[in-house]
Amino acid sequence: MWTFFIALALLIGGYFIYSRVSEKIFVPDGRATPAMHCPDGVDITPMPKWKAFLIELLNIAGTGPIFGAISGALFGPIVFLWIVFGCILGGAVHDYFSGMISSRNTGASIVKLSGKYLGKAFEIIMRFFSIVLLVLVTAVFVVSPSTLLETLTHGSVVAWVWMIIILGYYLLSAVVPIDKIIGKAYPVFGVILIAMALAAIIGILCHQGTYPMLEIIGNFKDFSAQNGGLPWWPFMLTTVACGAVSGFHATQSPMIAKCIKSEKEGRQVFYGAMVAEGVIALIWAAAAMAFYHVNEADGWQSLNAVGGSSASVYTIASTLLGPFGTVLAVIGVVICPITSGDTALRSCRLIVGEWLHLDQKKLKNRLILTLPLFAMVAGISLWDFMAPSNFGLLWRWFAWSNQLLAAACLWVITGYLLQDGHKRIRSLFTAIPAFLMTAVVITYILAEPNIALGRFIPAAVAYPLGFGVSVLIFGFYLFVLFAPLRWKNWLPKPPGDAKEEEPIN
Repeated sequence: MWTFFIALALLIGGYFIYSRVSEKIFVPDGRATPAMHCPDGVDITPMPKWKAFLIELLNIAGTGPIFGAISGALFGPIVFLWIVFGCILGGAVHDYFSGMISSRNTGASIVKLSGKYLGKAFEIIMRFFSIVLLVLVTAVFVVSPSTLLETLTHGSVVAWVWMIIILGYYLLSAVVPIDKIIGKAYPVFGVILIAMALAAIIGILCHQGTYPMLEIIGNFKDFSAQNGGLPWWPFMLTTVACGAVSGFHATQSPMIAKCIKSEKEGRQVFYGAMVAEGVIALIWAAAAMAFYHVNEADGWQSLNAVGGSSASVYTIASTLLGPFGTVLAVIGVVICPITSGDTALRSCRLIVGEWLHLDQKKLKNRLILTLPLFAMVAGISLWDFMAPSNFGLLWRWFAWSNQLLAAACLWVITGYLLQDGHKRIRSLFTAIPAFLMTAVVITYILAEPNIALGRFIPAAVAYPLGFGVSVLIFGFYLFVLFAPLRWKNWLPKPPGDAKEEEPIN
């Protein structure tokens, strides 16, 4: 129990300390945000800070901090360390800067920002991965709530009917103005999400005699043998993405960057929402470890059932929380993916529209952009639903592409800081987590035994090769940072940068 509460204290303390460090590096000022100087009534709309926070939390939370934490719990209590330090030093920094830089660029997506700060070639790569990731996220977040809703209704409404309803909602939510559905429903959903987390931790504490929490020292256990004995590096760091570091968030923060009324709200909205997600991940990791400790076989069986970890959520909740807690937890876990799936599709529409320079104020144009994306999501969802084993494959591809986007976003932020003469040395603040995530992703791609490269490259080669390539990339960054003046202009020089940094009163 003490490991969990120390981790929780570190996470909350990290918000009050490290979020202010991030704020001092970025230096928010009194300039007008997009919501205040160019609202369009569809995607760019001013919202109160509390509402922006809740929408950001629900956008990024999804089932990631729940499903990822439940799967990551197989590695034992070491997962607490990754959630705490990954969130504070990497994930929350990633979310804060991606939102704030977007705000200073009229709500531009991470794709457009990558072209501005790292060059057009990088923008093309980022566009591809962002669209693929968002389509995968939307598809993943169709099947899991559908199977849970079937369980919750005791089979009276079958999963495929729920899938049709959820897909229809995604289409509607992706095209209507953000304040019509998302702005009205998400605050209520946010209260339910917080209540779910509180119910889960109370349930864990009330069952310590039967389901004791695992500790880093004293009561440590590693269940990863159930997952093929994969080592924690890099597999735990890709399994637990939301709640620690997640590239998906870089596609969501610009959406809320269009809605905040002041740059000074960014610390509470972006950094705060990520820490809140980390708390949710801690709670579910603790619950899963306690459950696995006593029911290891049942836990692994439910983890691989139809719908993936959704079956685990129901099994753990029904065991630890009682009837009321189970309903609350399941409703929360239904809400989480739906409130990320709809905004994932919306973000994908915004990125494609930005690419094609298509005016999205018109409903017709929003439908033209959304319908092809919706068709892809529906096809992948059906493929996932027809074969339960596909969920694990889909999640693995989502895991590495998600963390690849996280590494890329951290390098974009580093590029932004490098281009400011006053902030160049401060770019180390984001370059170090960027290096870590680069090493994680490259090693994962080379070593994962279920995808192409991992089938042919021995682990003894994959690990040093992954780290070595990452060191070379980081070495190039250091060269640019400390090189003679004639080399310091290798980054693209966006027009009006100096003016962009001047406060707008």
